[in-house]
Amino acid sequence: MLRHAIPPSRCFSQISNEILRHRDLGSDAVRLLCWQLSLPDGVNEPLSKTAERAGIRKVGFLRAKGQLKIAGYFHEWREQGPGGRWATRQLVSNVPLSAAEVAVLRSGPPADSPPTDTRPAAGEPTGRAVGRHPEKTPAGNTSNPPPPEAPRCPKAPRDPEAPAAPEDPDVPEARRLVDSLPALDPRLRVPRAMLPELAGLAARWLEAGHVAESVRDAVARCLPGRGSPIHRPGGLLRYILREVPPVAPPPPPPWVAALRECESGLHVQPYLFRPSGDEDHCGPCREPSPAEATSAAARPPAGPDLARAALRSHL
Repeated sequence: MLRHAIPPSRCFSQISNEILRHRDLGSDAVRLLCWQLSLPDGVNEPLSKTAERAGIRKVGFLRAKGQLKIAGYFHEWREQGPGGRWATRQLVSNVPLSAAEVAVLRSGPPADSPPTDTRPAAGEPTGRAVGRHPEKTPAGNTSNPPPPEAPRCPKAPRDPEAPAAPEDPDVPEARRLVDSLPALDPRLRVPRAMLPELAGLAARWLEAGHVAESVRDAVARCLPGRGSPIHRPGGLLRYILREVPPVAPPPPPPWVAALRECESGLHVQPYLFRPSGDEDHCGPCREPSPAEATSAAARPPAGPDLARAALRSHL
């Protein structure tokens, strides 16, 4: 690769190759460090202000600040100054410094060394913005009185001899059904003023024989997609509940339910049959075996059969 570089005669900074080629420092971290090291003596600029001037956003600044801390080029601490005020101190160096070396720099030079006019890196502490006493006592009452209560409408006296209104047993269940609709979809939050009307519509469904689960299923089928907003949920519920469909007849029982298992115990596996009455055995098990039929034929007739056989013998 060819290179063409003209050494500047002014306005330049000497940066070591160790900083420029550091493997653990990103581009934002190297730029912040070089920018800070290029500032003239006496300039007190926090690292956040440098990042703002360099066009580094918040996430990139926090990442670069953390990389400089780990590499030892940046140190930050808080200390309490005169008057009990706390201030943040920052230190930037062109070589990595350990915590012990920074502690020596924080403690200051020895007592026999001449004083210097070096200023801290993060700026001087400022005064309080809030919490001070007012310079002058304000005149008048400065307390916060409670707001005046709104006038309440007087209730009409209730006639004790008037009969109480009958309570509909389906209205409480219908109200609970309407109150449970926002759990079905958060977009179904309706104003409180519409709850009695919707409860009345839901009561018609319950009176027709529907259950609460079938009403919720009907509402869920009529809702738009999840990504579509519902601007008037009360009007949508009124439109869905105003027509009460007939209750679907229950499905017929399966044909297997009419069968019964034979209890004779002569089958190798369970045998099902369709009974005509209360019998517990199937037709083949109720029929006599061939041996039983032969023995029954060899036995002499008795009862009506015997009388019938005697009449035939006298003829």
